[in-house]
Amino acid sequence: MDIVFIEDLRIDAVIGIYDWERRIRQPLAFDIEMAFDNRVPAASDAIADTLDYKAVAKRLIAYVGGSEFQLVETLAERCAALIREEFGVAWVRLKLSKPGAVRGSRAVGVRIERGVRPG
Repeated sequence: MDIVFIEDLRIDAVIGIYDWERRIRQPLAFDIEMAFDNRVPAASDAIADTLDYKAVAKRLIAYVGGSEFQLVETLAERCAALIREEFGVAWVRLKLSKPGAVRGSRAVGVRIERGVRPG
């Protein structure tokens, strides 16, 4: 199985359950792994044959930046579904971190896997 990944994609969004969180934008960090057979793009050397990580990142920036979810769990689920549906990804592992959300920690968040992981 080949993996196309995006590491530490930073996006500011409205996220959280507290009133003060609903009035500000907070930084979120995404680490994303997506299953993709890279043999075809490797042979053709053509961007059209790839899972275009720039296109995935731009789509997530637009989606997350315009979102206003309360829970990181909800946002993670929606982002994983978006990647699978819009980019034809069979399996995705997504880590969504909320830096500084808990005093004493660098970040908190969730890591989810969705879809069928190719063998």
